[in-house]
Amino acid sequence: MKIGLQTWGSHGDIRPFIALAEGLQQAGHEVTLLITCVDSAIYESVTSASGVKIRVLASPVNDAARAEQVGMAAIKISNPLTQMKMLLDECFVPSEEQMFAAAQELAAESDLLIGHYFMYPLRVAAEHAGKPYASVLLSHVAVPSAYSHPMGVPFGQGFLWWVSKLALHKVAGPYPNRLRARLGMAPVKDFVTEVWLSNWLTLVAVSPQLCERQPDWAPFLQVSGFLDMPNMQLEGSLTAEVEAFLAAGEPPVYMTFGSWTPREVASQSENLRLFIEAAKLAGCRAIVQTHDASACGFVSDERVLYVSASPHHLIFPRCAAVVHHGGAGTTQSATLAGKPSVVVAHISEQEHWCEELIRLGIAAKLTHRRSVTAKQLAARIQSLRPEMQSRAAAVAEAMAGEHGVATAMRLINDRMKARP
Repeated sequence: MKIGLQTWGSHGDIRPFIALAEGLQQAGHEVTLLITCVDSAIYESVTSASGVKIRVLASPVNDAARAEQVGMAAIKISNPLTQMKMLLDECFVPSEEQMFAAAQELAAESDLLIGHYFMYPLRVAAEHAGKPYASVLLSHVAVPSAYSHPMGVPFGQGFLWWVSKLALHKVAGPYPNRLRARLGMAPVKDFVTEVWLSNWLTLVAVSPQLCERQPDWAPFLQVSGFLDMPNMQLEGSLTAEVEAFLAAGEPPVYMTFGSWTPREVASQSENLRLFIEAAKLAGCRAIVQTHDASACGFVSDERVLYVSASPHHLIFPRCAAVVHHGGAGTTQSATLAGKPSVVVAHISEQEHWCEELIRLGIAAKLTHRRSVTAKQLAARIQSLRPEMQSRAAAVAEAMAGEHGVATAMRLINDRMKARP
């Protein structure tokens, strides 16, 4: 088959699609992957060993300064719907026209389309072209159920989802409906079930260890598992400096806010002070990921090592724990490494990931970036007891037996064979 994939977002939104594209290409399909990165141009250099045709569009959506302004504004918004609308307006809409034009070209030339669950331009293009469309959810928080709700209340979830879907559609429905109107298509009436989800096939790209399938999920909703892959070339390797630091003492705590790490010197310095003071109060060694510690006046020593980046697959297994923002990719990488987490959530979806880790007994109590203090963060690190380490190792062992890409490919093939 000719299969077209399209994704948008940061590294955690792009890496799973590269993994799936590579798997499909290696299985004999002709695969094209369209990438739009919100905050970086690094994917311009990505090539595929198996022959996936990779096209990078409108990347970065925002330059570094604007990306940081948007990120800081998002942190201050407590209402998740207001937060989502702001991120769509600032990080998606500026590249919408380019993504939609490319999506229409992709739909015309492909037998099957597979999109990131926010990729409404591809969903519209696929439907208009009469092609099957699979949606990939990178978080199961988006799946309505009478048995669960993001608010975590123990009753009334069905009613809460009914209200939530109405509110979500009011905020997000106008975005795909603008594009549908241009093509003479009827508007969608429910953003969740008609945009995020696909009743042809929706892949929930989350480890079954983290994602509990609910009894009322429709058959088209299938948990594939984490779409993982070997370390990418752009992610690099462990440097001699990192190796020396690891060998020089007890396993450190790795600290990163991933794509939410600020670049501007004043904000970056504030972030570094939070991490360093927390590590000092907790009495632990630390590897701190930041863009440019030296520009902020911070220098590595025997207790703290600053890195601009380090591949999670290689570094996490050698650390004691991971302090992170609660992104989908980082959460599952830390879990796969068998390490407990301390989550400092920046947006509402990240709160959900922390709650799932807490449910498994492998994370400290949730903290929020807009209010966290060094003392609070240190207390969370100190709360990671030995039993959490043991539990994290057991969850990692179970995850190691999962093969998300292979499962996703099987589900896609089964669905295509079932077509009339």
